[in-house]
Amino acid sequence: MRYFLLKNIVEYLLIKAQFIKIIRRIDNNIIIIEFNNSNIIYFDLTKSNSMIFKSKEKLASKKEFQAPFDVVLQKRFTNAKIENIFLLNDDKVIRFITNSSNSYKKEISILQLEFTGKYTNILILDENEIVLEALRHIDENSSFRVVKVGVKLLPLPKKDIVFKEEKVDDIEEFLYNIYENKEENNFELIKKQKLNIVEKDIQKIENILKKLPKKDELELEAKEIYEKANLILANLHNIKPYQNEILVLNSENIEIKIELENSKNPSIYTNKLFKNAKRAKQKANNIKIEKDNLKDKLLFANKLKLNIENSNSIEECEFLLPKKDKNQTKTKKEKNYESFFFEGFKIMLGSNERENIYLLENSKASDFWFHLKDRPSCHVIVQNSKKTIPNSLIEKAAKLCVEFSVDSKGVFEVDYTQRRNVKIQHGANVLYNPYNTIVVKI
Repeated sequence: MRYFLLKNIVEYLLIKAQFIKIIRRIDNNIIIIEFNNSNIIYFDLTKSNSMIFKSKEKLASKKEFQAPFDVVLQKRFTNAKIENIFLLNDDKVIRFITNSSNSYKKEISILQLEFTGKYTNILILDENEIVLEALRHIDENSSFRVVKVGVKLLPLPKKDIVFKEEKVDDIEEFLYNIYENKEENNFELIKKQKLNIVEKDIQKIENILKKLPKKDELELEAKEIYEKANLILANLHNIKPYQNEILVLNSENIEIKIELENSKNPSIYTNKLFKNAKRAKQKANNIKIEKDNLKDKLLFANKLKLNIENSNSIEECEFLLPKKDKNQTKTKKEKNYESFFFEGFKIMLGSNERENIYLLENSKASDFWFHLKDRPSCHVIVQNSKKTIPNSLIEKAAKLCVEFSVDSKGVFEVDYTQRRNVKIQHGANVLYNPYNTIVVKI
């Protein structure tokens, strides 16, 4: 981030920002700050690619960030009055000095945004410049300037550089343009990457479906194994230890040859056959359930692909298919719903009847429930602990409900209400009242 831009932004904030209403992390390296009322600015502290920008649409949170850094960030600066904003030592470091309005006594906090290349960081300090938290902690083995909780922060070394001075006529428009240029450069690439991931999933599911054995084949296999086991059992007295085969009469009185496992005790082999026959029978009974589950997954994956193809921004792409954390462990546990995150809220979607039932049975009374009006659809639950949710969240959840429930474009009505107003009748069939309705066009 260039010095003259930071200087112009600080001059703008000194006029336009008297207090911080909302502050939180929405991506690994991005924080959103809402100054005064609805003056939203995003600070991206990615190493070697930091930037400050504005967006005409509010950007969604990638996930719920609950690290100690996030807890301290919100505790110290939510609804905080800004006492001063300046560039520290005329360097590429923005320092906010704030006073918490939640405290009975004056509590000074410092939010320090360092746009300094590979050492880029977000620091939270007390009035004595003791580190309370940081986006990136730095130990004494990595730098002379230690960034650790409880340690006084050393100043950055003064650079003998004369930064270029330049005036930006319309800084707000400039900040909007930064984001639009960023979106334009990355959007098609990210969309292509997301589509490749989904297409691989679709191919994988289709291959599993093709290789799935048929029910009648499994039933025939079970029948043949049972018959073989019963014939061996009936002729155990004629089988000698370590015998390889035996000639017996089958149910149609025809002499057939049965191969035996070369074992000392033929009865053990017989028990093994009965277990295999039982396993094949159970698989035959469960094959329809497995096939239906795979078809549901395939249907969801195809709808996800279509929605990514129709997306118009990086935000939409990332909302539909977020990046996985590097530390996220793989699990084979069966998913009970599809999950999405928006503005710090978790949105859960049931892509089939089993998942819809699970959501209905496991959601809280204060959660919000969404469903297409007067027609079958997926159930959508928004986790919530209050009486209301933001309008932007209502619109997002309703749109999600439509996009994964219908196969054509049009105008659709979505009913929504708190879960306490939804009464389960049978399975995923419900009655609900009172409720509100929102119109969604896709």
